[in-house]
Amino acid sequence: MFKVYVLYSPNHHKIYVGFTSDLQNRMDSHNIFSKKGYTAKFRPWEILFTEDYETKKEALKREKQLKTANGREYIWEVVYEKYKL
Repeated sequence: MFKVYVLYSPNHHKIYVGFTSDLQNRMDSHNIFSKKGYTAKFRPWEILFTEDYETKKEALKREKQLKTANGREYIWEVVYEKYKL
């Protein structure tokens, strides 16, 4: 089972899209263990939403779709709705 996940950093108003087979380990990496990179700069991250997929191929396809302009527009709509911005 694979999860596509979208993270939101309320402190910095940033989003991040990824996929994993181990969400808890991946969240620890984003929020605790990483020393460099995009997610290390904008901590803390909250899970905005996740989607489950049976195969890595399906998850990767959805991740790529969410990273398009239309996908990011959808994500920001979710942010504004959830955080009442």
